[in-house]
Amino acid sequence: MTTTQFLGAFNDSIFKQIVLLLCVAVIVNPGGETRDQQFLAQGIFAIAFILLSGISGYWSDRVSKRGLIVFCKLLEIVVMLGAVFAFTMLSNLKIRNVVDGVEQFSPLGTPWLLLAILFLMGSQSAVFGPAKYGILPEMVRGTDLPRMNGIIQMTTFLAIILGTWVGGILLDAMHHLLWAIGLICVGLAIIGTLTSLLVRRTPVAEPDAPFFWSNLAISPDARSILYRDKPLRNALWVYSIFWFVAAIFPLMVNWLGREQFSMSNSRTSFLLATVSIGIAAGFVCAGKFSGGHIHFRLVKIGALGLAICLLLLALPASFTQEKWGHLLGIRGSYVALIFSGFFAGLFALPVQVYLQARPPQKIKGRVIGAMNLVNWIAIVLAAFFFFLSDELLQFLNLPKFSIFGITGLLLLPIAFFYRSDKVSLVTESDNEVD
Repeated sequence: MTTTQFLGAFNDSIFKQIVLLLCVAVIVNPGGETRDQQFLAQGIFAIAFILLSGISGYWSDRVSKRGLIVFCKLLEIVVMLGAVFAFTMLSNLKIRNVVDGVEQFSPLGTPWLLLAILFLMGSQSAVFGPAKYGILPEMVRGTDLPRMNGIIQMTTFLAIILGTWVGGILLDAMHHLLWAIGLICVGLAIIGTLTSLLVRRTPVAEPDAPFFWSNLAISPDARSILYRDKPLRNALWVYSIFWFVAAIFPLMVNWLGREQFSMSNSRTSFLLATVSIGIAAGFVCAGKFSGGHIHFRLVKIGALGLAICLLLLALPASFTQEKWGHLLGIRGSYVALIFSGFFAGLFALPVQVYLQARPPQKIKGRVIGAMNLVNWIAIVLAAFFFFLSDELLQFLNLPKFSIFGITGLLLLPIAFFYRSDKVSLVTESDNEVD
């Protein structure tokens, strides 16, 4: 399971980072004016999750989670074949300048076909999510959930680190052969499908679960438990804020590297990958700190630390020749982004484990599906937030990296007011001796 999800996250990160980098500076008119259209890519990718997260949660309870995982990996092969076609059709890249000895280029017009493939990739990942997270409590003891989540999240974010970095390297090296990048993604999807066949089978949670049209969004059972269980509902809102903030990072860091610091695609991608380095470390540390409990104090510490890092990333140094200087610069930004990721890991892991462990076993998949739906609505809102903030800051003639600071302010209520608690994950079955 760990290998399968690692390869999936790695492949998704390569493709998504390439699409985002292509959208950083899209040429929108014959005069050569460019616009940052990353918000389109982020929003389209997230809409797939909004449409499918609810029904995916139902499917993960209704059928074998292992079977659903294998099916999703087969779909990934088909989607990546579509990426080969989309890359082949995208031949209208225009060279803008040379940075770090590497040609810098932009698409002529919005790459809609590539965005359509990104939507399909998001659809496949949306179906995969509830099965991936829902199968963990069926495979390990309750007291092992924090540690196993730490391992899964560490490998996931290591895959994101490598995939994000490799995506930038491939785009710099093979921008005249984009179709070949697509073939590499197909090969990774095939290997991931083979490893998924080795995932251990687990019992179907509720084979006779009735279908309701509300399953397309949030099922009645999931709505009922979220209505009755205030701590679970509050944890869901806090987790959605985490994903709102997380969605801002790739958009802002890609812009920061490419436009503010004039870095190549590969160096920009490595700058973004440093966030995931910190997140992987944060998840592992949070897992070790937790032991057999959920410590919500880590959420408050993580939120405060992340807010401070974001505020530091928003500080200007000077204004010269119609361009704002950045106080931290490249080296300082590396440090701030690593610590941002670390605090984000402390923030997210306790809430994620709580959302996995709290719901009853037979409806766990549907609750996780509802969690995914709310999280991806937050990501779509983050795309709109990015676009509107960019427009407002341009109107006020303020630096675009101020978006970091605005985002950090959203975390302060959690840091100061979220309830600090400790929940035991020990169950009766954990104490039984086979």
